[in-house]
Amino acid sequence: MLPDYLQDPRLADIRLLAVDMDKTLLTDDRGFPEGLFERLDALYEAGVVFCPASGRPAPKLQEMFSGHAHKLAFCSDNGACALWHDEYVFRDLLDHDLYREVLNFAAQRGDCACVLCAFNHVYMLKRDREYAGEVGVYYEDIIFVDSFDEVDADANKISLFFPEWDAEPAYADVYGPTFGDRLYITNAGREWIDFMNLGVDKGSGVAHLCTQLGIDEADAAAAGDTYNDIPMLERVGHSFIVANAEAHMEEHASWRVPSNNDAGVLALIDAILAAKKASA
Repeated sequence: MLPDYLQDPRLADIRLLAVDMDKTLLTDDRGFPEGLFERLDALYEAGVVFCPASGRPAPKLQEMFSGHAHKLAFCSDNGACALWHDEYVFRDLLDHDLYREVLNFAAQRGDCACVLCAFNHVYMLKRDREYAGEVGVYYEDIIFVDSFDEVDADANKISLFFPEWDAEPAYADVYGPTFGDRLYITNAGREWIDFMNLGVDKGSGVAHLCTQLGIDEADAAAAGDTYNDIPMLERVGHSFIVANAEAHMEEHASWRVPSNNDAGVLALIDAILAAKKASA
C-alpha cells in the first residue's frame, strides 16, 4: 500500500507549499533536514513556490534561508506578514492601546514572559531577562523595558512564553475567554500563546500570497503539526500533518507524512516533484 501522503491524487497540481517550521520542517534540535536546499532548488525549477509559514518574524526566516530567500515566499508572524521575493506584500498592525492592555494583563498575572513582536525586534520586560535565550531563538534584537506603557511601536503580534509549558490551559481558561472577542489567539506548542488581529492567521497569510502570485488556493498545500497550523491546513487544497503532530490535528488534515525527525517534508517534496515529472 502506498504511504498515506502518496494517495493524494492531485500532487502534480500543487503550485505553492507552505510549511511550518518547528516540529514540522525542523528536527527536534531545530536543524534543517539534510538535503533540504537541493530540493528547494528543484521546487523552484519546477515552478512550485516554497513558503516557510511560521510564528517567527520575516527577518529571522530570511536569515535562516539565506542564499535561497529570493526564491521563496514567507508567511511570517503567524500570518501577520507575507513576503515574496524579499518584499512585503502584506503587513498587519495591532492597535497600540490593545496590545498594551494584553501585555499589562499578562504581566500582572505573572505566569509568563511577555513579548511584543515589532517586525525585526521585540520588547520584553527587564524582569523577564532570564527568558531572553528562549526568545532569542526567534528574535536577535530584544529591547528591555520597565513597563509596556512606555512602548509605542508598530507591532503585529503578542507572544506569551510559559516556562512551565502550561500555555494550553492558560489559553483555554484565561486568555481566550478574556481577549478572544477582540484578537485571534492560538497556542504555538505547549509553551507559547500568540495574539494577532482577528482574521490574521497562517491561513490568511497563505491566502494573501496566493492572491499575489495568481495561485488558486485549491492548488496550494500546507504541512504542520499543531494549533497555529490549523487555519492554513483547512484553507488550502492539500493538507498534510507530520507523524509527530499532536493527536487532535488528525481532523484538520487529509494526509500524513513522516515525522520531522524522519524528514517528512522532504518526502512530500520528493512526491510532488515525482508527480509533476510523471504528468509532464
